[in-house]
Amino acid sequence: MSEDVRRIEIVADRDRPSAFTLRVDGTEQSYVDLDDPRRLEFDYIQRMADVIDGHGTAGEPLRCVHIGGAGMTLARYVAATRPRSAQIVLEPDEEITALVRERMPLPRHSGIKVRPVDGRTGIAAMRDDFADVVVLDAFDGDQVPAELTTREFFAELSRVTTPGGLVLLNLADHAPFPYLRRAVRGVLDAFAEVMISAEPATLKGRRFGNVLVVASQATLPWETLARRAASSPLPYRVLPYREVVQGFAAKTAFTDQDSQPSPARPRLGTFFG
Repeated sequence: MSEDVRRIEIVADRDRPSAFTLRVDGTEQSYVDLDDPRRLEFDYIQRMADVIDGHGTAGEPLRCVHIGGAGMTLARYVAATRPRSAQIVLEPDEEITALVRERMPLPRHSGIKVRPVDGRTGIAAMRDDFADVVVLDAFDGDQVPAELTTREFFAELSRVTTPGGLVLLNLADHAPFPYLRRAVRGVLDAFAEVMISAEPATLKGRRFGNVLVVASQATLPWETLARRAASSPLPYRVLPYREVVQGFAAKTAFTDQDSQPSPARPRLGTFFG
């Protein structure tokens, strides 16, 4: 019996010659516009960008770590909006990285460095208080790997993030959110402040969707983000710490001895990174 062979494709946008979509086994992983890296097609990537835009002083460089790379859409966005930022991408899939470098090359002097290691290995090697922003946007197929949402790993993310820094987690689940609730419990155990954002349809249980969890040891500007969310081309909701604790936190977190990947997404045409 032959082994399954992954199908990795980079598909050109018929309407924009400079734009491409990275697909793995038919699932859209990344959309990149080489001429305009500020152009973000996937709604949850725009939500991540909104959070980063509001962090610190606009235009000033940041030290960013991206767990999961694929087409490196968000890293390109940060490089364009905050020149001179130092960014590290932890992407263990060297086949995808090689194809992306060939077909969707990074801009010269982007400040983006790709390390061919998984998230646990890459984070463990980093010094304390290294990153202003850590982004977790990693999928194995269409699921977040189990080892990336445990209490122990969130403690490591807290260690490598500056006291005023941000951690952004792109998770996926559907109501009643059993996976998300346990992941959020672990985040709450490691960070003083947590908020989440998602499309209204996802929060109301009408569809499976991406839920962005944002954590910090410092106060999060959720009201500012809520106003930005309301005026977004793709409106979404922002829930502050109180609502996260009351409605989205399980009693027990995932641990390294008791963990699971995110649930598989229904095959209805989906976006990941």
